[in-house]
Amino acid sequence: MVMEQAPSNLVEFDIRGQICPSTLLIALREINRHGREIKSGSVSLVFKTDNRDSIQTIPESAGNMGYSVEVTRHENYYAIQIS
Repeated sequence: MVMEQAPSNLVEFDIRGQICPSTLLIALREINRHGREIKSGSVSLVFKTDNRDSIQTIPESAGNMGYSVEVTRHENYYAIQIS
């Protein structure tokens, strides 16, 4: 019996206006808080940031923890999705 995985729910965090290391600390706290759900595929986290340093520090840290990371650029911010 093969169970299909339900589509993941997005949990968004708007951290625009914050700077590093605050953005990284917020992201790490939420990644750790939702770790089981992320690993099971039931949740993906999205961090909206306008801090350019964050688009390097958050993906690097999350990647080192074994998560998939996607960064997309929008008009006034970046979205960092952790899954």
